[in-house]
Amino acid sequence: MLKTDGLRYRYEGGDTELAFPDLRMEKGEELLLLGASGTGKTTMLHLVAGMRTPTAGTVNLAGVAFSALPTAERDQTRGRHMGIVFQTAHFVRSLTVGENLALARSLAGCSPDEAAAKTVLEELGLAHKWNARVDALSVGEQQRVSIARAVVHGPGLILADEPTSALDDANTDAVLTLLRGQAERTGAALLIVTHDQRLKDRMSRHVALNPIA
Repeated sequence: MLKTDGLRYRYEGGDTELAFPDLRMEKGEELLLLGASGTGKTTMLHLVAGMRTPTAGTVNLAGVAFSALPTAERDQTRGRHMGIVFQTAHFVRSLTVGENLALARSLAGCSPDEAAAKTVLEELGLAHKWNARVDALSVGEQQRVSIARAVVHGPGLILADEPTSALDDANTDAVLTLLRGQAERTGAALLIVTHDQRLKDRMSRHVALNPIA
């Protein structure tokens, strides 16, 4: 599903070139990308997601040379094959929960399917929030809706950026269970990027990023 080789990235005007470990993930697998602040983990997530173009190396997604695609085509491929749970939830706040999920399916090129979207919300304990405005939700509810939005189109790869860093142990376990459950439901690969060392004992596979020299 996901393969990266020799990824490097240099910020414009920067003197340091970041070098990243190679990743290999198949559908249904999970991987923790662990690194302290300043190790470039968010940059690597952006490279994997096609939101940045590597200085060198390649990202292969579902058999496609993803990082070599033109920007517009890369955006379309990301929409179809990836679901991203950002550290800070980004919603269209003038829309309801249901409308935000419908928009996510539309942007992924999927046909409308209210029943499928409601099923995802039900699995996350939020079926009763279908008609609620997202700005009326609690922080925890917004986090669960962000997970729903990331998986509502059945992506092959779920990317989660720091999903537990601000949570206590009980809520960390709950969010990890939700992410794993949604990945299992769709057969997706799950890549979590974090500095949260607690997840190291909760996930069987992990790759550590070294501090930038």
